[in-house]
Amino acid sequence: MILTIGFLFTDGEVLAQNRGIFMPYSSVGVGLGTANYYGDLAPYGTPLASTFKMMRWSAGGNYTRHFTPRLAARAGFTYARIAGDDYIMNRSSKRESNVYYARNLHFRNDLKEFSLQGIFKLTPDNRSYDRRPQLGVYLFAGIALTAHNPKALDSLKGDWVKLQPLGTEGQGNEGYEKPYSLVQFAIPFGVGVRYKINSKFDVSAELGFRYTFTDYLDDAHGNYADPALFADDPLAAAMANRSTNPVAVRKGADRSEAIKKFLQVNYLIDSNDPLATLPTTGFASAGNPRGNSPTMKDAYMVGTISVHYILPAQIKCPPLK
Repeated sequence: MILTIGFLFTDGEVLAQNRGIFMPYSSVGVGLGTANYYGDLAPYGTPLASTFKMMRWSAGGNYTRHFTPRLAARAGFTYARIAGDDYIMNRSSKRESNVYYARNLHFRNDLKEFSLQGIFKLTPDNRSYDRRPQLGVYLFAGIALTAHNPKALDSLKGDWVKLQPLGTEGQGNEGYEKPYSLVQFAIPFGVGVRYKINSKFDVSAELGFRYTFTDYLDDAHGNYADPALFADDPLAAAMANRSTNPVAVRKGADRSEAIKKFLQVNYLIDSNDPLATLPTTGFASAGNPRGNSPTMKDAYMVGTISVHYILPAQIKCPPLK
């Protein structure tokens, strides 16, 4: 009697290989990368500055099913931090006289994104995972659900404070909008490059843009609210209008001289106490714009380098003989 123990491909897989039919396979991946945002504190009109001046981090994982040589579907989770700061974006001598420097807002926001994406491989696979090309390029697009919660730094206590409950633009009060949702849909799309390390591992680099359906990733969208709304809440008042703050809170930088320049250029006012004069100029008074893109939604971009493991094909053990 001969005892034979072994693992073989299923009959269907052997037949598929013999006929040259593509064998579907799956992979899992983890990655690290960058994140940045576009919106009221990082305008679309200054793409280079908005992309690189406030770049932060991202991390995530995914499961991908490869159905055909060109088509795959992916479920993924991404955890990313985005940030914006009027001072950092406008502190050059050419921009200190603009209204966004005087506005003096900042934020950070930790995003938790769940997504489903379709993948189209510009470089198709061969008939089995171990024969996939050494180098491949692909496009992806899909839909995502993103949980977010913008925060800003309290200059008195040094804590990061959640902004949505404060209603910084009057949200929740009569005559103002409802509080914005902390869960939003987004449309992810982008391009990736994959390199085959060996039969079981790939490494990829991706750049993915996410267009959202909210303008509140940065807590800035509409107009300044009536200061009377915050009479009993000094924290909300401070977060709603930071134009009179003598420092840029995140960097601890003095703003007095730049505000003097702002008043001289925009209002022909020469004041020895510019921060006391600033509220009377009208730009930050109730009803005037606090956000600068009322028709554009916020967006964020994630750049990721990932390692992918190819899950083993289905196998079975033949009976003992």
